[in-house]
Amino acid sequence: MPALRDIAAVTLQPSSPPIAPASGFVVTERDFQRVCGWLRQQCGMDYRDNKRDLLEHRMRRICERANLGSMQELAERLEQGSDTALSLAVLHGASTNHTYFYREPQVLTVFAQTVLPALPRGELRIWSAAASSGDEAYTVAMIAAEVLGLDVARASLSILGTDISPVMIDAAEQAIYPASRLNSLPPALRERYLERLGDGSYRVGGTLRAMCTFRRLNLKARPLPFQRSFHVVFCRNVLYYFDRAQQRATVEAIYDVTEPGGWLLTSVTEPLRDLDTRWVQVQGGVYRKAQ
Repeated sequence: MPALRDIAAVTLQPSSPPIAPASGFVVTERDFQRVCGWLRQQCGMDYRDNKRDLLEHRMRRICERANLGSMQELAERLEQGSDTALSLAVLHGASTNHTYFYREPQVLTVFAQTVLPALPRGELRIWSAAASSGDEAYTVAMIAAEVLGLDVARASLSILGTDISPVMIDAAEQAIYPASRLNSLPPALRERYLERLGDGSYRVGGTLRAMCTFRRLNLKARPLPFQRSFHVVFCRNVLYYFDRAQQRATVEAIYDVTEPGGWLLTSVTEPLRDLDTRWVQVQGGVYRKAQ
């Protein structure tokens, strides 16, 4: 069986030429739903009908890499639970991992202008949930360095980035990004905090890398396995993968690991208003825990 990196790598580079599915590859509705059910059970991902083609395409590509000739074979291997590399590759492939630096600047502006100044002085803990390849965590580190000063941020701030995909965790730790991922990043921040490499890519500078730690985590884990709570949690562009019950369970679990008066920042397209949670909305994409 190929290694996880080999099976999953096809999803890492959007510009890569598509891999043709295996000749005669068979997909039945029953077996496709078995894979969908496995994903819901493992991590809460809920692929609705409008995303079926996307998921089927990605599963076909993983099967090609793993030398599986049908969706039935994939479903059986997943349900047996004995092939860890394949299971992790499917979890990775089912995640979009579409991210870039300075995504949704309107939420980041609130973080810089409202959230950071309101935080207590001293040790600060920030969690970037569903961190993908680390773009968000390093963006948050840059903004904190700008608002608090680099020396203060370096001494007081710790940022944890988590993702279900070990491939993404590895990429986040390497901290090397193509220039295309930096198009939304203000040029001054790029010059200040990233190093240009010989091939035209960029690497996050050592000071910011030291502020960020990355670990694999399934957001469906209950209780969330943290010994210390966070002052700020970013959980953006992941809730729409979940059904309503899992969305509520996730943000309520985050509430339990957030400091009193702490903050939750979501995507502006993922409102919590209909989920009946304990979070108090401050504005679109910005929520606060009671003091």
